[in-house]
Amino acid sequence: MFDNTDALSVSQLTNQIKQSLEENFSQVSVIGEISNFKAHISGHWYFNLKDSNAVISCTMWKGFNNYVFFTPQDGMKIIVSGKITVYPPRGSYQIDVRSMKPAGIGELQAAFEQLKQKLSAEGLFDEQFKKEIPILPKKIGIVTAIDGAAFQDMISVAKRRFPLVELVIAPAKVQGSGAAETIVKSIRLLNEQNDIDVIIVGRGGGSIEDLWAFNEEIVAREIFKSKIPIVTGIGHEIDFTIADFVADLRAPTPSAAMELTTPNQEDFYSFIKNFSNNSTQILIELCNSYQDEIDNILNSYGFRMPIDLTRRYYQQFDNLTYRLFQNIDKKIIKDKNKLSLLTKEIESNDIQRLLKKGFALVKQESKFVTRASIFRKEKETTIRFYDGEIIIKKQNNEQ
Repeated sequence: MFDNTDALSVSQLTNQIKQSLEENFSQVSVIGEISNFKAHISGHWYFNLKDSNAVISCTMWKGFNNYVFFTPQDGMKIIVSGKITVYPPRGSYQIDVRSMKPAGIGELQAAFEQLKQKLSAEGLFDEQFKKEIPILPKKIGIVTAIDGAAFQDMISVAKRRFPLVELVIAPAKVQGSGAAETIVKSIRLLNEQNDIDVIIVGRGGGSIEDLWAFNEEIVAREIFKSKIPIVTGIGHEIDFTIADFVADLRAPTPSAAMELTTPNQEDFYSFIKNFSNNSTQILIELCNSYQDEIDNILNSYGFRMPIDLTRRYYQQFDNLTYRLFQNIDKKIIKDKNKLSLLTKEIESNDIQRLLKKGFALVKQESKFVTRASIFRKEKETTIRFYDGEIIIKKQNNEQ
């Protein structure tokens, strides 16, 4: 017979282990290499932390991983802080991670190089995909922190170089957790506009951690996808980010980005002034040259000959004109006499005049009877005299 009265159930043993571990390891910091990293759709992160001899499961809830400024990748060496918890259904322990940071600058640099090689292999850095920057933009979109010095510097440069340009700010968080997402959102927002000519993505200088949002893959892909040309001005001259490699043009600073994007109004003034001065001088020289040439032509013998010929032809023209008008006058007088004779002849044959002399017109059925042979006694007859008409009714043949 075995006595099992002192035996613990699995749940009891697990609860004792859970209590012991969680009380004794309520605050730990562990360094290790990430493996099997998974970002769940819920926003929680699940991954393993390992070294050459051991591995431990880790969980980082959404409320805490929002404060991580970089995207963890398998193989990255990190330091996590949190507490040990036990998951009873599996009887396993894990680190409930509250904070995470790279184990050193070398880890971020390694992640930088890894993503750079990946995107380069995909062609995101190729020159053939670079869009041309407009020479004379009307509207410039800016993605940066609205309360940062970089934004004020860009405004000052725009006012100095080309005050006609309109600046459209799409505010974004440029450092820390969630910065990459806000940069992506702002780039998308500007691309939804129809009148933005070019976009500047920028921020002032800082450490590699400060600039890390611009090394995130989601930012790089959004810049590449933008239909509007993008100029980056991130950090100082020595700073390079993944966003710089993908952008259509990279400037060493935010101010330099605005310099490259806007024309200089002083150049316009100088061009107009030089053009005006040069054009005036050229016109004066041309006028003087043509004036001398014209004077020489007017004073030449060959030019005077046509004038003499013209004057002689003028005289001949005057003579011909005089003779023409004389002939026209004679023709008019002749035609007037002929018209007078014709008028008198017409008047002599006027019907009224003939009727006045005692003649009469005979009509039957609206037709003039000009011969006795065609007169019909049985038809109604109208006789027209000078002073009126007489109608003779048709005769009755039965009488």
